[in-house]
Amino acid sequence: MRELPVAGRAPAERADAAHNRRRILRAAAEMIAARGPEAVTMDEVARAAGVGVGTVYRRFGDRARLVYAVIDDREREFQNAFIKGPPPLGPGADPRDRLRAFLRALADRTEEQADLLLMAESDPPEARFRDGSYRLYRRHVAMLLGQIRPDADTAYLADALLAPLAANLFLHQRRTRGMGLDRVKAGLETLAEGLTR
Repeated sequence: MRELPVAGRAPAERADAAHNRRRILRAAAEMIAARGPEAVTMDEVARAAGVGVGTVYRRFGDRARLVYAVIDDREREFQNAFIKGPPPLGPGADPRDRLRAFLRALADRTEEQADLLLMAESDPPEARFRDGSYRLYRRHVAMLLGQIRPDADTAYLADALLAPLAANLFLHQRRTRGMGLDRVKAGLETLAEGLTR
């Protein structure tokens, strides 16, 4: 007897598809750890996982989505923290405090996986903006800004506050210009304070 789909729940994954997904993600993660994110190609991942390259493309679509899937576990923890974790990052704090905590936590999140994020965000160039995580960040920041300044163009301001956390600029500031993470966080807080006065 076949299980019927439940509204609001993702369709059940076949056992063989789930097994292939785990093999592909494990192969990609090992390749990234051993040789850096730039070494990830769909063909190499398919060979390392022991599946056809078509399987990798059908499952993930492109290299950016594959890298985002590798990033996904850490991302789930971060999203859980700001959606339902304790304040000030989670609900229950003043929106200004939540916004500051979110920007600081997102800077830490970017620091942890900056090379992977850079690769995912730049292949293709608009990949950052079509990713569900970015859309969630933008919606969250816009919501907090709307609570602080209901008259503001929160959609624009949310993008403006998130722009410094694009992996390419973040890595340029950290590695090329030698800015410490605390300096980056302080700059983000200054931006947020200027926008929320």
